[in-house]
Amino acid sequence: MTVRHTRRAFLSAATMMAAALAATACGSPQDTASGGGDSAAPVKVGLVYSQSGPLASYGKQYIEGFKAGLDYATKGTGKVGDRTIELTEVDDAGDPAKAVSAAKDLIGKGTKIIAGSTASGVALQVAPIAAQNKVLFISGPAATDAITGANRYTFRSGRQSYQDVVTAKSFIGDPAGKKVVVFAQDGAFGDANEAAVKAVIGGAGASVSSVRAPASATEFTPFASQIKAAKPDLLFVAWAGTTAPAMWQTLDQQGVLSSTTVVTGLDIRASWPTFGAAGSKISFLSHYFDGASDTEAAKAAKAKIPGGTIDLFHPDGFAAAQMVVRAVQEGGDDVEKMVKALEGWTFDGVKGSMTIRAGDHALLQPMYQAKLSGSGTAFTAAAQKSLTGDETAPPVTQMKG
Repeated sequence: MTVRHTRRAFLSAATMMAAALAATACGSPQDTASGGGDSAAPVKVGLVYSQSGPLASYGKQYIEGFKAGLDYATKGTGKVGDRTIELTEVDDAGDPAKAVSAAKDLIGKGTKIIAGSTASGVALQVAPIAAQNKVLFISGPAATDAITGANRYTFRSGRQSYQDVVTAKSFIGDPAGKKVVVFAQDGAFGDANEAAVKAVIGGAGASVSSVRAPASATEFTPFASQIKAAKPDLLFVAWAGTTAPAMWQTLDQQGVLSSTTVVTGLDIRASWPTFGAAGSKISFLSHYFDGASDTEAAKAAKAKIPGGTIDLFHPDGFAAAQMVVRAVQEGGDDVEKMVKALEGWTFDGVKGSMTIRAGDHALLQPMYQAKLSGSGTAFTAAAQKSLTGDETAPPVTQMKG
């Protein structure tokens, strides 16, 4: 595994968080405090995420967002009170075994805060380690719903799959009596998306069916014909891999995109050219894209992120840093106090108002309907509608541990 160890010290002084904000568990995360003690010892934070592997591009955005968020939350000091936030970065390459090994190694060296987890499979393996060792774990871009309520030591700084699907549901208004088709590849990814749509949109009264294609498929006309014949009110597309351009081109050529509302998730900016000419005809559910919000945190992120463009997973890293600072401000080295400080906390992130639900640690947050305009590398995204954290809130999950 690759480990990068950094100590960050900035020029300006930290400020004290107002007692009223602490009492209400609601406030501006850039305010800093003494961190629960007189010790000037560094606070060790382990960041275990994908620096390499299939999700390396996601990991790159996460760490850029984290460092921008740390700068924002500490007002440029890199400290909570007199204590430097000392980061140790470890590459898990998307491998759960590597992540677990890294987490155990960091915990053995006295680290009480672990953050990261670009991949869902990684997050699900690290969460139990946090509970067993009573350390704080803040999962990152990993979207699996199972992280919510995993245990009282586990939190998340990104959205979860349920919030994606609820955003998709918003495109058809009241789902009762509506017909929804899921178009996805065979395999676990397709299974998970079909199950989520059936649970969320089907559970709200829609009739949900699916058209599934082999992962090896390269000819999509037969599947487009099946979809048109079904005459859905909403087509939900869940697709991954190099065949995406051909798939979207076929749906467009066969008239699917003009005959119904077609919804899919808006991935990182580098993927947008794969939509081709179909891009402007698709309705997108979005976790985030540059310009989706105009918050103070978003402005701060743009100023610090290389290139000045906020992408899909920058907000997850930014929020993770805000949560780390909050935990240390209120808890010092006491993990139980860290947990209590995060539970029920409302803060202003890149996306806007974010609330950590106390009962199961779901992160309630805005989500977006988006459209693309332009073409290829010149595509730009615009928000059609913003949904509040309450509108996209997942059902409360019983805490498992």
